[in-house]
Amino acid sequence: MTTPPADAVRTLDVGFMPLLDAAPLLAAVRLGLDRRHGLSLRLHRQASWAVLRDRLLSGELDAAHAMAALVLGVQTGIGGPQADLAILMGLNRNGQAITLSPSLAQALAEGRSLASALRALPRKPVFAQTFPTGTHALWLYYWLAALGLDPMRDIEAVTLPPPLMPQALAAGELDGFCAGEPWGEQAEAIGAGRRVIRSGRIWSGHPEKVLATRRDFAALQPELATALTAAVLEACRWLDADPSHREQAAQWLAEPEAIGLPAERLAACLAPREGELAGEALRFHADGDANFPWISDGRWFLGQFRRWGWLPAAAGGDDDAWLADVYRRDSYRQAALQLGVPLPVVPSRASVLFDRREWG
Repeated sequence: MTTPPADAVRTLDVGFMPLLDAAPLLAAVRLGLDRRHGLSLRLHRQASWAVLRDRLLSGELDAAHAMAALVLGVQTGIGGPQADLAILMGLNRNGQAITLSPSLAQALAEGRSLASALRALPRKPVFAQTFPTGTHALWLYYWLAALGLDPMRDIEAVTLPPPLMPQALAAGELDGFCAGEPWGEQAEAIGAGRRVIRSGRIWSGHPEKVLATRRDFAALQPELATALTAAVLEACRWLDADPSHREQAAQWLAEPEAIGLPAERLAACLAPREGELAGEALRFHADGDANFPWISDGRWFLGQFRRWGWLPAAAGGDDDAWLADVYRRDSYRQAALQLGVPLPVVPSRASVLFDRREWG
């Protein structure tokens, strides 16, 4: 592909949170993939998911690294002001973890139930997630419910930006948290807690971060949306192509304007783990499976919103048909065809979660 002339380049402002799964955005810029597709991406680290949401809605950001469930929370009006958003592609699968205080983690290691360990605390247990309708909240609540707890009654849930969680756990302000890496790794590094389960064990190959934008951007500027998708999709493919690429990404992520933790710590999170099954590992591309905007994933998130009483049942048996307007499969298909990325041959994907519940 020929790089467009400088005067044809379109500048886009893209927000991200300091998490490993922002790596595709950094790679797209550092490798010049944005320029190859006629773009100049200006990346902006955000202080919290709520700030990122607000700046995306206000137009300060053209696109963002976002949790899939955050997008749907905004779309349904339960995660802030209702607005029409679009998901251009997935950025990764897996890569999150639930971390508990050392005493709770030890209780589980000794075979005690989490419920009994929590009952022994002198106060109501406090767990942190990163956004009320975000994926981290859903992984945490799903795991707690599978262990016999009611996350709406048995714990106090608080919202914190991921970088603040390890220190809050160390200070005794939290009993546990769910966040994207490297913050579980950081909690272990400072002795604040231990990761007791990674999200890929809860749901092997689960959807996580997405490339999100406003609906009018995706609908009214389809060529621009496709170019953005192609640049980031190419970066995702690069990250999965060779282990050395992730080592390079760790160096970029270690810089203060990205995550600002030691590169070796970030590289450890990006590398495969001993005993980890292939479907549980952090994947950025997986031959396109990690990137295709699967509507069936959106239905799972909406099912969890309804499970916890945040969203009423779909009216008139429409099966949430509006999800087709959120998950921009046409833009993705055009980008994938440009890059020679295979497209799925089935309309939806099926999964079995760790408690043997089937989905899809």
